[in-house]
Amino acid sequence: MKIIIVGCGKVGRTIAEQLNNEKHDITVIDNRESVITRLTDKLDIMGIDGDGASLSNLHDAGVSTADLLIAVTDADELNLYICLLAKCCGTKNTIARVRKPVYHKDLQESAVMKNALGLSLMINPEQIAALEISNLIRFPTAIEVDTFARGNVQIYTFKLNPGSSLVGKKVSDLSSLKGTVRICDVERDDNVTIPGGNFVLSPGDKVSIICEPNNAAKFFKKITGEKTKSKDVMILGGSRTAYYLADLLLQNSFDVKIIEKDPKRCNELSDLLPNAMIICGDAMNQDLLNAERFEKMSSIVSLMDLDEENIMTSLYARQRSKAKCITKIDRIVFDNIVDTLPLDSVVRPRELTAEHIVRYVRAVNNSMGSNVETLYKLNDGKTEALEFKVSRDSSVISKPLKLLKFKSNLQVACITRRGKIIIPNGDDTIEPDDTVIIVTTHHGLQDLDDIIV
Repeated sequence: MKIIIVGCGKVGRTIAEQLNNEKHDITVIDNRESVITRLTDKLDIMGIDGDGASLSNLHDAGVSTADLLIAVTDADELNLYICLLAKCCGTKNTIARVRKPVYHKDLQESAVMKNALGLSLMINPEQIAALEISNLIRFPTAIEVDTFARGNVQIYTFKLNPGSSLVGKKVSDLSSLKGTVRICDVERDDNVTIPGGNFVLSPGDKVSIICEPNNAAKFFKKITGEKTKSKDVMILGGSRTAYYLADLLLQNSFDVKIIEKDPKRCNELSDLLPNAMIICGDAMNQDLLNAERFEKMSSIVSLMDLDEENIMTSLYARQRSKAKCITKIDRIVFDNIVDTLPLDSVVRPRELTAEHIVRYVRAVNNSMGSNVETLYKLNDGKTEALEFKVSRDSSVISKPLKLLKFKSNLQVACITRRGKIIIPNGDDTIEPDDTVIIVTTHHGLQDLDDIIV
């Protein structure tokens, strides 16, 4: 696909890198020459130094023949304007990053604006991050949650504690899980395995399971004895993400407490969230945290502006409480260091936004030939979970799975058929119009037929 990206901040760079890795024809536009130079030197893409709202620059980028334009500058209104220009010039699809809550508060108004501007997608990084965090709070054992089949199937990743009932068990021994939950990959000592029946689970393994959300609740309760919902949530920092998260949690009967040091922002949050407790103070103040009984919280979410503050408060909370600690990280430079720290769950809004956009690009690409509908990278990119739409000419249809010769390190994890979720065994078949979730350590699969030798 021919794709134009306007705005090369953290999100724009991440999108460009991911789409370039998938062999799309990328052109980036940014008014910072040094940013364009660094990005084009790093990636095999075209760069234009200039204003993304300039018709001249858009035409130089090939806007009239582009399959997609993505506007991710810092200004919502500028992104909307650029997408409108691109649509008028002939670009087939447009995506705008729009962050202000006022544009998302009323769903009907949002839909009217999206349709009026001809937008394919209006994306809000803070809202996406809030939804991710709310999923992690619902399932305290999970350190990552990825969604497939329009929300009907999810992959949950968690670390196996020494006291878990799964420790020492072969995958084939877990008969009670058959038909409801499937273990689809295991990471141990930086090595990822797609486990067979004889694989034995050990303490410290990072395990990914796939199932319906209601079966996940039963699964986690069974293996840990924990309740699947945290009741008390403390949010450190009153950012837009904090607002969206608190709103989601309050709608689901959670008790929410927000600590924010800016008095003006505290007043705004009090008006926006009358059912939340808003505390004006510095979340880095240990005395304040202790006075607010943070050690009694079920979940603590660090959403302050500085990564260092989020990391330190999460580490302190892990030391002093049994809460599920969720940490927001924004800066690329910290990635290697963060992975070595004893943090429960790390949320990276720029990567979530990029993945959301890349999934949309794959869906568009699907209509142009590829049948990959959704793709998630698990275990720091070592594993891919792909959702395929099954075409009528696929070579794998109507054959029992046990008779198909699959590539190594690959598993048919789930089949969705007319709304029914199937965790398959060897006797199940793949049929036309099914969607199929494949988990594999192979990269670059574009067609369902690529799963067989």
